[in-house]
Amino acid sequence: MRLDQFLLGRIPGESRSQIQNWIRKGYLLVNGSKAKTGYLTKSNDRISLRIPQSPADLPHPEAIPLDILYEDSDLAVIDKPAGLVCHIGAGIRSGTLVNALLYHLGPLDTGDPVRPGIVHRLDKLTSGVMVVAKNTRSHRDLSLQFKNRKVNKEYLALVYGRPAAEQGIIDMPIGRDPHNRIKISTRARKRRSAVTHYVLENGYGPFSLLRIRIETGRTHQIRVHLAHKGHPVVGDVLYGGKRNANLPAKLGSAVKELRRPFLHSHRLEFIHPASGKRMTFTSPLPDKLIQFLETTGAA
Repeated sequence: MRLDQFLLGRIPGESRSQIQNWIRKGYLLVNGSKAKTGYLTKSNDRISLRIPQSPADLPHPEAIPLDILYEDSDLAVIDKPAGLVCHIGAGIRSGTLVNALLYHLGPLDTGDPVRPGIVHRLDKLTSGVMVVAKNTRSHRDLSLQFKNRKVNKEYLALVYGRPAAEQGIIDMPIGRDPHNRIKISTRARKRRSAVTHYVLENGYGPFSLLRIRIETGRTHQIRVHLAHKGHPVVGDVLYGGKRNANLPAKLGSAVKELRRPFLHSHRLEFIHPASGKRMTFTSPLPDKLIQFLETTGAA
């Protein structure tokens, strides 16, 4: 396969023309040497990429409102609103959580100038509690806690239907969908382990409220797992399919007006990098989700 074709999709969010530009400028090397865009890749090729960062490409402080639940010299815990992207990326250069963090917390020296402070992420349309690091030591320690599954992460999700069992475990590897690069799938060729625990909190007619704990933190994990089991998250356009078609008109209209998945990071528990104390933070359901439950008679 051509080098540019091989890399397309393996560098999320980047276009083929951008990848070709990096190859021509020598930012991308094959076995330590410059290569052409049409170079045919072979087994055991070592491909390395160094993307130059100019000051204009780096995030700057922006006065974006932010609900800070806790802050000390090592970390901060925030309640992220739905609609806020965690950091800059393809086509996104401002208006992110990182821009807000730099404004409210000041410079964050955590080793990554593009994503300072970020040790885990929530999807753009997912709300709730997050922890961010304020220095390199805290970033390294918290990142290891997430990697080694030492962090307890609990979510609330309203789903279509009612699970057959009131509690269960979904142990299903997931990866990038080979046919749609913006989706994650259980049928991907390259998959990583993903484990989701759920407990049924309440049933509300066509909906069920689930309390969810995840062992892993894969992209879209909860949404993919629940959709795979036939219970997609209410309001999830990407994985929810056409479930609204079977709802009464009032409920279908309310789901469309929700304009986000009913998925909320409710509780986060971790060990403080400096003190060693276990810390727990919770975030109540946002007003919009509570209003949705009230509108649909689910509250």
